[in-house]
Parts: sequence; structure tokens; C-alpha cells
Amino acid sequence: MAIEKNRIITIANQKGGVGKTTTAINLATALAAIGERVLIVDLDPQGNASTGLGIERRDRKLSSYDLLVGSHSIAETVLETAVPNLSIIPSTLDLLGLEMEIAQHSDRVFRLKKALASSEGLAYSYVLVDCPPSFNLLTMNAMAAAHSILVPLQCEFFALEGLSQLLETINQVRRSVNPTLDIQGIVLTMFDSRNNLAQQVVSDVRTHLGEKVYHTLIPRNVRVSEAPSYGKPAILYDLKCAGSQAYLQLASEVIQRERQRKAA
Repeated sequence: MAIEKNRIITIANQKGGVGKTTTAINLATALAAIGERVLIVDLDPQGNASTGLGIERRDRKLSSYDLLVGSHSIAETVLETAVPNLSIIPSTLDLLGLEMEIAQHSDRVFRLKKALASSEGLAYSYVLVDCPPSFNLLTMNAMAAAHSILVPLQCEFFALEGLSQLLETINQVRRSVNPTLDIQGIVLTMFDSRNNLAQQVVSDVRTHLGEKVYHTLIPRNVRVSEAPSYGKPAILYDLKCAGSQAYLQLASEVIQRERQRKAA
């Protein structure tokens, strides 16, 4: 049976604290729950996606650093999670030294793309890449490898300002290393319906970006915030909470957009 080409979605925003990792973990869990084979690549040296999926630091013998320097393959660096169909290539602090390690190599921006194009990478139907909150060589690798970018955007005053910077970064990547890079969608996070400013941000973002913005709003939710400390996605920690239900709706939207893209 032929192996179907994987779909690589990079989850990125140069601003920290917007829900990138939470979105990566819970979207991946929801996709895995419907039978998709999903891989998360943790490219943030802080390793929050790895921790949030219950991968202890002592168990991270190999990491995304080893994959990017080319010393080990996906099969050697990948770890299974407690979620069926969901695997992760974990992160370690070694990633902080990656730029110095491969800066002189001509393919330094394409290391992740090359790895994910292997038969091991193509075995996954979805690959979600969790980026650090900065624009550096790690983020460039993620964007060079991706088919599309999903942008979590916090419902706060400076959201649009940060978004305009990110959109310019995406345009730079298109011009330089990945001309087919698309915006999968903008997901509005940490939404508080009682906050008039949050309502205004939602309205402004939808006005500026139209259909690129997902209909689903991810609410501020205590249960979602608690889940990583238990090493679980919110969807497993408390399926019925508002945050988990929102991520299930988001996964449904992502899948719907993928079907529309394939049909186009």
C-alpha cells in the first residue's frame, strides 16, 4: 500500500503565552482520537509540549536536537505518548545550541523538512510542529518544512500588532525558502466573553482576516491550564470542560479545511 503524503502544520507566533503549546497538544490529541496517525515535533527548548504529554526529562535520551543535527533519525528520536496514535519527538535544552552547531551548513534551514520527507516522516498523516516564541533557526526550520501555519492569537489589546509582524515573517519565508507556505488559519485563544476588549479583538481580527480566522473561540479555562501539570492534554484530563470542547470543535474545523483543500 502506498504511503500517503503527510500534512505538516507549524504552530507559530513570535509572541509567548498565546497558547501555542496547548493548541498543539490538544489539536493533536483530537486528530489522533479520530484515527489519524499524528506526530508532534517539539522545537521549543523549554519542552512544554513534551512535558504536557507526560514525557519526563529523564526519558528524553534523544530529542529534536539530535534529529536536526542529523545524528539520529525520526525512528530513533520519536517517543510514544499515552494517547493512542499520537507520538512526539521531544525537546531538550540542547536545542539552545543548535544555531551554533549547524550555522555554517548550507542546508541549515531545511534539516526538519529533509527528515520529515523520509519514509518514517511520511508514515504520519499529520505532523504538528510546536515552535519557540521567537523567530530563529528553529522557527525557520519549522516554516521551511510546513505546508501551512496555524497561528494562535490571544484575545488582547496588542494581538493585531503582533499578528502583522508574524504575517510579514511568513511573507519573508515565502520569498526565501518556502514559496507554497499557506496560512492554515488563525485561532483565537484565551477568550473571555465577559471582557468587552476581547469581543472587540475578535471583531477586529475577523474584519482584517475574514475566512482565515476559525469560527471556534478557545476560552480561558482553569481545567485547560491545570492539565499540563498532570502530563495530560486537556481533552484527556477533563473532556467535558469548555476548553476541551472548544479544541474538539477546532479539530473539526481543521479537518474540514483539509477536505476542502484536497477537493479544490
